[in-house]
Amino acid sequence: MQNEGSISPEDLFAVLLPDAPLSDILNRITTMATRAVPGGAVAGLSLPSDGSAQTPIYTDQRARVVDQAQYDHGDGPCLRALRTGEVVAITDTSTDARWRWFGEIAIAQGIRSTISLPLDVAGNRDEVIGALNLYSETPERFDAEIVRALESFAQQAAILAANARAYWGAVELAEQLQRAMESRATIEQAKGILIARTGGTAEEAFALLVRASQRENRKLREIAAEVVERASSDSPASG
Repeated sequence: MQNEGSISPEDLFAVLLPDAPLSDILNRITTMATRAVPGGAVAGLSLPSDGSAQTPIYTDQRARVVDQAQYDHGDGPCLRALRTGEVVAITDTSTDARWRWFGEIAIAQGIRSTISLPLDVAGNRDEVIGALNLYSETPERFDAEIVRALESFAQQAAILAANARAYWGAVELAEQLQRAMESRATIEQAKGILIARTGGTAEEAFALLVRASQRENRKLREIAAEVVERASSDSPASG
């Protein structure tokens, strides 16, 4: 186990657990980032959402509160990092002149220094997928050494998060395609059953399924599955 104030690539890539949900990976990234800050910090992860951002992942409620204040104002260090791809730090929230309103909100939450790091996949500010925000109760907590460690961590975390997002996107697409193929097979089976019963054509059998779907306000595949299930239960073999 690493000591407080250190994070390593080995720690980060250990996040790659088989089939771990994306939310679990992001949670672990956010929690690990706080270890780079001696004395502790709270963290939140800003992700783009409808022209602004949201913080679905955080280690402490205070991080969510100060992040949300920035979203409500449409500005602030985390949004600046997210939009520009630059690291944005506040050494003391009681004296920073850029966002005095933010300083007041942060102080009310016990936050005296902050740093927001873009999750920049390519490292050129062209593919920023989020911002990692850390908040400390101590002024000037984020010195040059800590900032260097966090910048390195954030870039690796960005790659990991992007890969995880792409993986889960591919998994979801594959599952959708699989469901579509299963539905198609069930519908074709139901059509075959109706053709055998009515002596009609494939088009007429499909029309029967469609009318039943519309009449009962149910999905076509549900109607088809019911036809197949009833045919199975009515068959002599089922008895």
